[in-house]
Amino acid sequence: MTLDQLKAGDSATIKAVGGQGPLRLRLLDMGLIPRTRVTMRKVAPLGDPIEIHLRGYELTLRKEDAKNIEVEI
Repeated sequence: MTLDQLKAGDSATIKAVGGQGPLRLRLLDMGLIPRTRVTMRKVAPLGDPIEIHLRGYELTLRKEDAKNIEVEI
């Protein structure tokens, strides 16, 4: 399952961060690293972007980027 498939209120743990080059590094720099617990907070009315809570802060991501993050519930 990927991060973009979570519904509002769902929590999961990051298993792997995909992507290539700068995209992967940017995701890791934002704190999206394996074994981090994340909670889906909101989904925009048109479905993109999404807002997640992790490590004590809120992070907004495009769904395209969230598809690169594998999670387990």
